[in-house]
Amino acid sequence: MTQMQLLMDRIRRDGQVKEGNILKVDSFLNHQIDVGLLEEIGKEFHRQFADRNVTKILTIEASGIAIACIAALFFHCPVVFAKKSKTLNIAGDVYSSKVESFTHKTTSEVVVSKQFLNSSDKILIIDDFLANGKAIMGLADLVHQAGAEVVGAGVVIEKGFQDGGKKIREMGIDLHSLAIVESMDPSTGIQFRKED
Repeated sequence: MTQMQLLMDRIRRDGQVKEGNILKVDSFLNHQIDVGLLEEIGKEFHRQFADRNVTKILTIEASGIAIACIAALFFHCPVVFAKKSKTLNIAGDVYSSKVESFTHKTTSEVVVSKQFLNSSDKILIIDDFLANGKAIMGLADLVHQAGAEVVGAGVVIEKGFQDGGKKIREMGIDLHSLAIVESMDPSTGIQFRKED
């Protein structure tokens, strides 16, 4: 599994470990965004999944959207994002699934309009974090409801000490995480899993 040294260096430098196994990377990934770094992330996802004939990238609001959009530039495909609530501007039927957020300790119903996923689609799922795996499982459920194919999942940061990555891989999804955090502690810092 290829990991991005540039990303790991940035996490070590600017990431903040908080109590409760929270890794804050909001200064460059999911609040304030380093677009140059996202470009390198998008290139790496493309390198890993270029042979999958991706027709759409699927993510979940809100933090995954910027990452998915930059990656889509390299795949030359649209991005679809699952909304965490059905709004008035989503017309017609939707696919829906329940997703539990590790960070927010909430469960949301996520929805995608049926017009944006169809059975001929080859879907690459992209997200910023993988902890318990619930977001990717929920997104994969939406894809399966549409009769489409999940051709892979790309995650920027996986918490390797939690079981989400193991669960996703056991489902048969080809998961590529750019940085896998093996352990983190406010006093000792962040340790990454060595490349396989």
